[in-house]
Amino acid sequence: MELFNDKLDLFLTVAVSVYVCGLVYWLMKNANELYYCLGKKNLPPGDMGWPLIGNTLSFSRAFKSANPESFLENLVSRYGRTGVYKTHLLGKPLIMVNHPELNKAILTDDKNFALAYPGLTEILGKRSLATIHGDEHKRLRRLTTAPINGNVALSMYVEHIEHVVMASFDEWASMNKPIELLVELKSATFKVVTYIFFGARGYSILAPLTEVFRDLSGGIFTRPINLPGFAYNKALKARRRMVEIVNAAIEERKIENKSGVDFSKEKKSMLDLLLEMEDEDGEKMDNITIIDLLGSLVFGGHETTAIAIMWLLIYLHDNPQILRKVKEEQEHIISNRPSTQKGLTMAEIKQMSYTSKVFQETLRITNIGVGGFRDAKADVEINGYTIPKGWKVLLMFRDVHLNPEIFPNPKAFDASRWDNTNIKAGAFIPFGLGSRICPGNELAKLEALIFIHYFLLDYKLERINPNNEIVSFPVRLPKDNLLVKFTKVSSS
Repeated sequence: MELFNDKLDLFLTVAVSVYVCGLVYWLMKNANELYYCLGKKNLPPGDMGWPLIGNTLSFSRAFKSANPESFLENLVSRYGRTGVYKTHLLGKPLIMVNHPELNKAILTDDKNFALAYPGLTEILGKRSLATIHGDEHKRLRRLTTAPINGNVALSMYVEHIEHVVMASFDEWASMNKPIELLVELKSATFKVVTYIFFGARGYSILAPLTEVFRDLSGGIFTRPINLPGFAYNKALKARRRMVEIVNAAIEERKIENKSGVDFSKEKKSMLDLLLEMEDEDGEKMDNITIIDLLGSLVFGGHETTAIAIMWLLIYLHDNPQILRKVKEEQEHIISNRPSTQKGLTMAEIKQMSYTSKVFQETLRITNIGVGGFRDAKADVEINGYTIPKGWKVLLMFRDVHLNPEIFPNPKAFDASRWDNTNIKAGAFIPFGLGSRICPGNELAKLEALIFIHYFLLDYKLERINPNNEIVSFPVRLPKDNLLVKFTKVSSS
């Protein structure tokens, strides 16, 4: 009898231990669900992950792997293709959206959704175009984007972009060693945007920013841990350094303007226009507003453009038939040019129809960024589900761009798919949509077309690591920054 009681005690102890462990596991696994979702109705299906970390680790693993789509594919396989899913990332409850019409609906609804990329306000400032809202955003956006939109405005920069491109190509070709092409492309696109926003002397004054921006970009899409050694902490230090550098440039320009230095031969830069501007009370714009506005435009205007051009070069390199067709288009433009003409014109650039399709296909298949982030300002009903007020929304452009129902054989690089112009709204949005569409999208395309024009006429590249590993978070890049041997093949 005593032996039976001992066995019974052991059994009960084991059973209670298993029960307690199971209960603890269930509570841990469902803590986020209970905390964030209890009492809320019509939430989308999904998985809220573990306490505090949510699904951040699995999301990060997916985007650092060869298959970044796997995170969303897992949700789709578990809950069906609903177009909307709940999860928990970077310390916040979040709704993921992967449906064209829903993308459009959210991106064009400024009343209920505010732009809200993780860490952006602290890193780029409270007065950047990415962080201000309402009428102030509309006013400052009109002012700061006018110089970089439309054929008339852009035509004023063609000659300068050509100069930067040709000088850069000659420099790269003269090097007797492989170069990290992405690093060099960032330097070139930085020269373009600093010229536009700060004038002819902009690059020489702001060159130190190229190092600062490296740490600045590393702090976006990370947990806001302000401790030494963490990316967010480095980004905040980079932010302070950026403020110092740009503020010094502003003060120098103010001194020049007061001293009567004659720069009449130079086209007025955006900095000059902002310094002249007055509000309805006659007040001049303060330095920190100018820093946030121009700093964020320079940061965004060179980084993603360089990455897009890099991928365009990669896909041309890997698709010889497409490369040959693009080169024929560029040679045709040259052949029809008057002998007295030097350099490209906007009319010629508009003739690059096939090259433009290749660039579109590059943007579609590459998906440079993670997606579009918004904050819900109110409870919003969408597709039969509720997006709760205060939750973040992540629009998964990548999943839409690689959806086989929209783009057949989506992972094949096929420029001919753009012969079909009946792409539904919200299905192709590499630059976003609505009032928050990337302000420099037309400038980025112009730079890409000019880069490709001169590259295909006179240069070639050889990849040192053609099978180099690709990472996709926070942006899609080869780990070696595209290490290449860059060569001039013609003296024409």
